[in-house]
Amino acid sequence: MALALPKTNWVALAPLGAVGLFWVWFGVSPWRAFWTGWLAGLIYFSIGFAWFGETAGAFIAPFGFFLTLGPALCDGFLGFGLAGALVAYASSRAPRALAPLAAAAIFAFAEWFRAEGMGPLGVPFASLAFSQVDSPLAPVAAFVGPYGLTFVLCTFAAYAAYAIRLRGVREAYRDAFVAVACAIGAVALAWSFWPARSAPPPTYKVAAIQGNIPQGVKFTPDAFYLALERYDDLTRQAAAEHPKLIVWPETVIPVSLNRVPWLQARFAALAKTASAELVVGTLQQRDDGDYNALYFFRSDGGLDSVYRKRQLVPFAEHLPFARALSWIPWAKNISHFSSGEGDGVVSVHGMSFGPVVCWESAFSGLVVNDVRDGADALIVATDDAWFGTTAGPYQHAQIAQMRAIETGSWVVRAASTGISGLIAPTGRYTRRSELNRITIVTGTIGAPAPTMYAALGAAPIPLALALTYLGVLFAGSRRRAGPKE
Repeated sequence: MALALPKTNWVALAPLGAVGLFWVWFGVSPWRAFWTGWLAGLIYFSIGFAWFGETAGAFIAPFGFFLTLGPALCDGFLGFGLAGALVAYASSRAPRALAPLAAAAIFAFAEWFRAEGMGPLGVPFASLAFSQVDSPLAPVAAFVGPYGLTFVLCTFAAYAAYAIRLRGVREAYRDAFVAVACAIGAVALAWSFWPARSAPPPTYKVAAIQGNIPQGVKFTPDAFYLALERYDDLTRQAAAEHPKLIVWPETVIPVSLNRVPWLQARFAALAKTASAELVVGTLQQRDDGDYNALYFFRSDGGLDSVYRKRQLVPFAEHLPFARALSWIPWAKNISHFSSGEGDGVVSVHGMSFGPVVCWESAFSGLVVNDVRDGADALIVATDDAWFGTTAGPYQHAQIAQMRAIETGSWVVRAASTGISGLIAPTGRYTRRSELNRITIVTGTIGAPAPTMYAALGAAPIPLALALTYLGVLFAGSRRRAGPKE
């Protein structure tokens, strides 16, 4: 299953691996399924999260491996361990033909819970749905989001495992055939009615700047002026294409911009010279805290707005339970950013943008709320230089594709060392940079192709998954309580 994720991208292994998991879980007790699942999850997430400690691991050496092992243990427990126990329980209590449906539902619910249901402690990477952004299943996300897509994928896998487990039982083959046929029909309908297939043509010109300053250089004394000159020069080059919007990556200017008036004035003048809205990734220091911020400078030189990052990276940008955990030796290396509040939708030359910074782009609920609040397109500003040439930048770039599919919105992605690009509502990159290149990505984006998922919001899907699981169990209890012959 881990090989379905970048960089290998062997997407067919996601459902095949899930077949193996469900096959095991259908044949053991809930307790054994829990331990089997936790072990499988530890392996899966250790591979999927292996890039977490790149660069940052040196700050807590020789314990840098905990940056991967800690999240892998937690997500293996929640995403696979508990899911396995509940799958095994359903296989023994639910009607036989519906047990795989309950299994698919609870696995998808567990994926949502470990990623977003945990709130600020969620780790929404390595979800099976993300591996399918370029597969035939992708249109499903426009209707039921990423966790609904995981449910469809797991429906195929669970019924295949069910048929294998009960090989020779004709009813099992019949049930699996009906379920798989229904799932294929759902995918076909999603493709037929996919709004992205009839999206308006793109006409709005934008640019994303990739300055390619490595993380090991970024915080050295000379790097500030290197970044300043490089991004200034690249922005002036991009202006020759007459974009309406120019986006810089996250924290390319790592100073509190509001405390440096001459620098803020310089960026305002640059926006005016370029005749474009200029989005600068930087910091902001206020009386109520320090913020990871995006400054929006209007094409007339005025300051349009400041977006403050809302979803912070736990144990990197802030220390959860700081009072209780402050004794940890390396806690002093953790940043202490404050979380921004409210939506950040910004109108630019007739189009509204929902900005998200780095980690935030991995949270479906946060992005969908911006679209529901009026965003026509999304801006993703990120500093993936932390992760070098590992799978991290590729996984993060893939997640942005899912955000485009589920919302039907164009995405403008600016990454410090890559991958930068423009993503259509189909989830396909129309322009895309390579890693470790100094690049200007220019092109056009367009109006959104509104999706059912964005219209309904993210909340109904995990609720529907939980109710599906409970409904199948209820059907099993009613059946057992019926009159005996």
